[in-house]
Amino acid sequence: MISQRLYRSISLLLACAFAVVGLTFLTFPDAVIQVFNNASRQVGMMQTPSSGHGFYLVLAVGYMYVVAVLAFLMYRHPGNGLMPVLLVNAKAASSILSFLFLIVSHPYLIYLANGIVDGIIALGVFMMQSRALKVQ
Repeated sequence: MISQRLYRSISLLLACAFAVVGLTFLTFPDAVIQVFNNASRQVGMMQTPSSGHGFYLVLAVGYMYVVAVLAFLMYRHPGNGLMPVLLVNAKAASSILSFLFLIVSHPYLIYLANGIVDGIIALGVFMMQSRALKVQ
């Protein structure tokens, strides 16, 4: 059995690690791929493509899996208020990052579309959850 103190310490360590890795991906996406491609050459493995079908596609699919599970858990357990909070945070973060990339990086239509769609989803789930809380 694990103590609550150890559980909380590990959880905080994971949260910090995930935040640092996320910021690294955000700030240095090409450098992350380059570091692993350099290491790949050293160990005789293939290099990761830096676009489209590379590592970031894996992360995107993983993210969509998590938000799909959150939405399904909302369906299965409508009284649990944690799932919509997590879904709102995920979709709001995706929306805000899309708009930031649209402004700071490149005016790609996909950034605009994702910012709008994920923003609408975040607001919709937030409104649905806040109304559900008033009804209960």
